Amino acid sequence: MGGIRKPRTVVITGATAGVGRAAALEFARHGADIALIARDADALHDTAQEVRAAGVRVVSIKADVSDADAVDAAAASIEARLGPIDVWVNNAMVTAFAPVDALPHRDFARITDVTYHGFVWGTMAALKRMIQRDDGMIVQVGSALAYRSIPLQSAYCGAKHAIRGFTDALRCELHHRKSRVHVTMVQMPALNTPQFDWAENRMPHAPRPVAPIFQPEVAARAIYWAATHRRREVWVGASSIKAILANRWVPGWLDRYLGRRGVDAQQDARFAVEGQPSNLWKPVTGLHRVRGRFDAQASSSSAALWLDTHRGLAALGAAAIAALCVGAIRRRM
Repeated sequence: MGGIRKPRTVVITGATAGVGRAAALEFARHGADIALIARDADALHDTAQEVRAAGVRVVSIKADVSDADAVDAAAASIEARLGPIDVWVNNAMVTAFAPVDALPHRDFARITDVTYHGFVWGTMAALKRMIQRDDGMIVQVGSALAYRSIPLQSAYCGAKHAIRGFTDALRCELHHRKSRVHVTMVQMPALNTPQFDWAENRMPHAPRPVAPIFQPEVAARAIYWAATHRRREVWVGASSIKAILANRWVPGWLDRYLGRRGVDAQQDARFAVEGQPSNLWKPVTGLHRVRGRFDAQASSSSAALWLDTHRGLAALGAAAIAALCVGAIRRRM
């Protein structure tokens, strides 16, 4: 469960906005060379310049992660230019805000192809190279929605559940082989990313994350920590922890609660929906950045994440508090 050596070459899919872009900057800040995979050439150029300012090497590859051959070719090109891949971060995603019966079959399939199959193809491309060296880290950027689904995002929730199932099966195989390749999954809370500016939307109001909301930099720090520690999963934010545990204990109650509250909680009447672009089938040029429009509501830190990644210190602190309480009780007796 301890730390491992600092990554030297890191691949990030969906690297030009939101969590992917924040993660690229976080790894670069720690000195890793970065390979960016995304669909938008202009956004790749801008992100590469920003990452390169940290003094690291950067490779940009335009590819759609739903294309398995393109992902494998990208991995080969990256290793030829930057050297062996230490860490592969699967992050690329698309989603749609719509009831199940309002989502066309082809759109549902598209979300699955990018958000689930894209992770599978990325994992396979990484494994193909890491297994030979018996070394490497694969990070699956997950969500509390991998455990607890919500209304309006059936395809996305289904993909995140599928990623968790796929990853669990892969872990078993790696243990069977006694492989030192490690796979971890980071379960995210609601995040202030640009996806709410360009996600496919079939609701009367603009989409929004369900509070509490965290900044993408919180997610990036969690991804870096997960990539440098052999933890099975990392749950980011108290809201993720509560959702995952509540789904274990009272799933039926959550079904009813989210049926009453979950639809309105994902819509923002302050923003017009007419003319809102969709990145489902092609990238939306000009809107790529780390943060979305919810800065005023988003937290830049997570006490729950700090406690999760500093369990030793947290345990010592709890023991010290308990000792002080016991001492105080004895003095009163």
